Amino acid sequence: MARLIAALAAMLFIFPVWTEAKPKKYAEKVKWLTLKEGLETASKEGKPIVVDFAVTKGCPRCEFLVRNVYNNDEIVGKLNTAFVPVWIDLSGNLTPAEKALGEKYDYKNDCLLLFLDPDGNIIQDPEGRNMCFMDRVDPQVFIDYLDYVLKKYR
Repeated sequence: MARLIAALAAMLFIFPVWTEAKPKKYAEKVKWLTLKEGLETASKEGKPIVVDFAVTKGCPRCEFLVRNVYNNDEIVGKLNTAFVPVWIDLSGNLTPAEKALGEKYDYKNDCLLLFLDPDGNIIQDPEGRNMCFMDRVDPQVFIDYLDYVLKKYR
C-alpha cells in the first residue's frame, strides 16, 4: 500500500511536467498557414493576407496579441474567413522566402505584423503608409485595419 501511495504521489509531481512539456501552438483559435501555403491560398481565393512573424513564448508583444487580439472572437472570425492568416515562427529556422519577406520590411529578426494583398504586396493605410507593425496592436485598432482591408478588397 505504501508503494502505491508513493507511486501516486510521484505521478502527481511528474504529470504537470508532462503537460507543460507539450509544445503550445501560437494563438490556437486562428487557422495559421505557412507562408508558402498562405501565398498559394490567397492567390487562388483572392483574399488578403495577415502575416505575423512571432514566437510562441517569451515576447511581451506576441503574448499580448495572443491574449487580447487572437483570442477576440470577432477578430478570429474575420481572420479565419475573410483573410489568409500566416504565422512565421521566429524561434525556428526561416525558409528563404520567409527571410526575404522579413528583410524586405526590415524586421531585423524581430516580431513583425504585415498586411499583404493577395499577390503578396504590402497594403498601405489610407494615409499611404505601409501597414506593418513591430509593436503590439490593440484589438480595436486591429479590427479597424481588418475592416479597412476588407472594404478595399471587396
